[in-house]
Formats: sequence, C-alpha cells, structure tokens
Amino acid sequence: MALLLRLIKLMRPVRGMMALSIALSLLAMLANICLLAVSGWFIAAMGLAGVAGASMNYFTPAAIIRALAIARTAGRYAERVTSHEATFRVLAGLRRWFYDRLEPLIPGALSDQTSGELFTGIRNDIERLELVFLRIISPVVVAGLAGLFVVGVLALHHGISAIVIAALLVVAGVALPLIAMRQGAKPSRDLTALSSEMKALLIDGLEGLAELQLAGRDAYFRSRLAGLSERQISCERQLAMQQGLASAAIVLAANLALLAVLVLVIPAVRDGSVGAAYLPALMLLALASFDAVVPLPLALQSLPGALQSARRLFDLADRTPNVCEPSQPRRAGSGHEISFDDVSFRYAKGRPLVVRNFNLQLGEGRRIAVVGETGAGKSSLINLIVRFWDPTSGRITMGGVPINELALEVLRARICVQQQRPYFFSATVRDNLLLARPDATQGHIEAATRAAQIHDFITSLPRGYDTYIGAHGRLLSGGQVHRLAVARALLNPAPVLVLDEPTEGLDAITAAAMFRGISSLAHDRSILLITHRETGLADMDEIVVLQNGCVAARGSYAELSRLGGPLNAFKSRIDDRPRDDL
Repeated sequence: MALLLRLIKLMRPVRGMMALSIALSLLAMLANICLLAVSGWFIAAMGLAGVAGASMNYFTPAAIIRALAIARTAGRYAERVTSHEATFRVLAGLRRWFYDRLEPLIPGALSDQTSGELFTGIRNDIERLELVFLRIISPVVVAGLAGLFVVGVLALHHGISAIVIAALLVVAGVALPLIAMRQGAKPSRDLTALSSEMKALLIDGLEGLAELQLAGRDAYFRSRLAGLSERQISCERQLAMQQGLASAAIVLAANLALLAVLVLVIPAVRDGSVGAAYLPALMLLALASFDAVVPLPLALQSLPGALQSARRLFDLADRTPNVCEPSQPRRAGSGHEISFDDVSFRYAKGRPLVVRNFNLQLGEGRRIAVVGETGAGKSSLINLIVRFWDPTSGRITMGGVPINELALEVLRARICVQQQRPYFFSATVRDNLLLARPDATQGHIEAATRAAQIHDFITSLPRGYDTYIGAHGRLLSGGQVHRLAVARALLNPAPVLVLDEPTEGLDAITAAAMFRGISSLAHDRSILLITHRETGLADMDEIVVLQNGCVAARGSYAELSRLGGPLNAFKSRIDDRPRDDL
C-alpha cells in the first residue's frame, strides 16, 4: 500500500487530467447502463400500451435513448483520448523523475547494475506503471461509483432487489478480484522479473554477441534465453487461466443478478407496487451494472507486477549518491589549474587504498602524463577529478577552490574526458561529434577530426559525416572508435582535456600524427594524459609514474627514460600490444 500511495503522489501533476478521464469513463459507463434500462422500459411500455389500446408519448423516451447512445459513444471516445493522454503524461513525468534521481548515482552507486538492467528500469518498469492508472485506479473508481448508482436506483423501486444486487456486485467486484490477485500474485511478480531479466539478457547478449561467439558461449546464451521464454510463457498461461475463470464467474454473477431481479420483482408487479414496464428495465439495469466490474480481476491481478516494478525503481532511486551537490556552491575562480593535495582514495570502506598520498599540479596550459601498469590507480584519478567519487583524504582544487564546493555542472563543464571505452549512439558521425559541442560548425568538426587522424576515413564513407555508425560505434574498428572519441574530446571547448589511452589500438605512425594534431589544436588547454605507451610522452611537461597507487617517480621524459630510469621498466610492456592500423 505504501508503494501505491507513493506512486499516486508522483502522479499529482496530472491529477486534473486523470480526474477528467475518470469522469468521462463514468459518464460512458452510466450512459451504457441507463441506455439498456431505459430501452427495456420503453419497449415494455410501448407493448403494454399497444395491448391496452392506450396512447403514449414516445418522443421523449426516444430522445432520451438517442441522447444516452450519443453520450455513451462520445464518452468512450473522449475517455480513451484523455486516459491515454493522462497515462503518457504520467509516464513522461515518471521518466523525468527517475532520470533526475538516477543521474547523481552514476557511476559509483550503480556499479552493481548492468546497462541492460538500467535500460529495463528506465523503459520497461516505468511503462508497466501505466497499469496503475489505466487498469487499476480508473476501473476501480468507476466500478465503485457505478455500483453505488445502480444499487441506489434499484433501492428506489425495490429494496430487496437492491440488497441482492449489492451483494452480488461485492462478490464479483471485490471478492473475485481479491482472489484473482492472491492467486496471480506470484506469477505476476515472476512475469515482471522474468520480462526484465530477458530484456536485460537480450540487450547485453546482443551487444556482446561477437564475443560470445568467439568464446563459444552463444549456444549457452540461446539456451538461457529459451529457458526464460518458457518460464515467461508458463506465467502468462497461469494468469490467462485465472483471468478466464474470473471473467466466467462475473458472467455467472451477472446472470444470477438478472434471475434474482426477475424472481423478486414479479410479486411486486402482481401487487401493483412496481409497474410492469419497470420489470425489464430493472432486470437490464442489474445485468448492465456488471459491465463495470468486468475489468477488476485483471486490474488487481496486474497490481502485484506493477508494484514489483515500482519497488525496483524506488530501490534504485532511493540509493545514496557517492557525491552530493554542495548546499551552497562557491563561485568558480577564473583559473582552471587542478591541484591534488596529498590525496588518498579507496572505493569502499574496508577495501585497500587505490591512490596513496598523491600530489599533482596541473597548471593552466601544462601537459602532464600519468603512466603505470593496469591497476596502478590511473583511472581512479579521472574519477576523482570529475567527482564521480570524493577522496578518502586530502583534497582536490580547481582554480584554488575545492572541487567539492563547486556545483557539479560547473566543474564538469571545465573538464572533458576522452574515455578509454567511449560510448557512441546509433546515429551519424556528425550527431555523435555534436554531442561535445552542439553549435560546432563544419569547420570546427573537420579541424577536430583532422587532428585525430580520422577525417580521411570519414570522408571515404558512403555518406561521409552523415554515415550511421551503429550503437557503440559497432560499424567502426577499435582504432577508429578511439580516434573518433579523441575528435569529440577536441571539439569540446572545456579548458582541461583528459585523454585516457587515446592511442589504444593505433600503430606508432598514426599515434604520433595524432599527438601532433592534438598539440596543435589544443595548444592552449591543460592536458592530462593517461597512457601505457611511450608515444607522446616526449611532448609532456611532466611525467608521473604510478605504482600501486603511489608516485614511484616524476620528472621530464629525458630524466625518466635514461638508462635504468623508471620508464625503462615499462617499455617492454607498454608497446608490446596488438595494434589496429585502420
């Protein structure tokens, strides 16, 4: 119940349209019920008048019947439009709310989530919550109000019939849906979990299909997918069977209601307390009232699955971010020099330090390279600079201001990181580049791609810069992906440029040409280079050698590469790696 109330609170911005949708749905339902009842009375009254040879004003009842038919049709159409508009607005609001809660959690508080799981939460779980209004709130409210109306009308004409119909409506509209919800709770929750698991598996499996095939695990992937599909079909079969039984029970209750009114009202017709023409009207009124409770078993059967989705979303949204926005952000200084002052860092309490007593001064326009073996702590420095995590001890400043006192948007606008594993959308080359600078001209784009040694390749594509490259740049080679990532980073106007393994997968000649292009285009920007390779180190103002999170050595390239110098220990490994010459 707490989850449902929390969901309803999130729907408050759309409450006006939701109320209008419910009102229109109620109007259509009452118009349908009254149409049958009035039609039954009119036909019976006309028949009785004909038998008695009496005259009757049939214009007014005929006009009422036409008005009810029009109200039913117009009400249903308007209800469909408003209910779906309200639902889409609810979903849009939930997506925005969830994304706003999710963004501060990236990456540290979501490190246990795969991309497929997050996509399932953003898309599937939120879409499943449309059931809360469309299938649960609206049908329940309409059924309750319509039931009260029918019982009230019956009570005005025949009290005992009203009591019996009320009891049958309670059985069909409350007891049966509750039984359906109880019986369907487990398969409904299982179906929600299996659906999410299957979609997450599909996303991650299809993205890594080439790797699965290389490892010979594609058969295992298919068998696991087939197993999930079988379990999902089994849950759907159980729910369909329960829904069919509940629907049959409601039809039985509706026919019992029809029979009960017939049996109970006939004596009243005989003694004259109820007019004969009202008998078919009351029978059809009772029968039509059960149309309002038909959706309720499905509504309550859907509730456990919807709440399961809501629980997963709230569990993610309620996580505590690794870093928080300062309550009163300080104004950023005019400079953008970055300083690490005796910084130590561990990713979680009880885990070992990955950075120990680290000091670094990246002045404006300076170029510093950090080299070291995998696991030395290089990538952790990037995470600390952009405040994905905060240092365990020590502090980091930008322009003399501690970065934890700057607004995250301000801090990250001054730093551009070229990631070792860059993400590219399934869009054109141009669209992916413009993410870094939406107002960039073609001249800006070409200058960046020429510096990254990728322009000639792009122009050789069938549609040049308007060529689609697939999700993650799947249609490109590894070296092309890295060069395109460097071009995007160069296009970003941020004064601090962080390059994480920019020459990964490149041959020595292309890598050297790329560094010459970077030096030319980013001559006035501060550069922090993270690398395993020797290429480009000679152009750095300072080189820092990391070992187990500690600074093992620092100095110029000439100083560190002397015979027996610290760089020599890495030379046998940093260049002995496969290259992509494309």
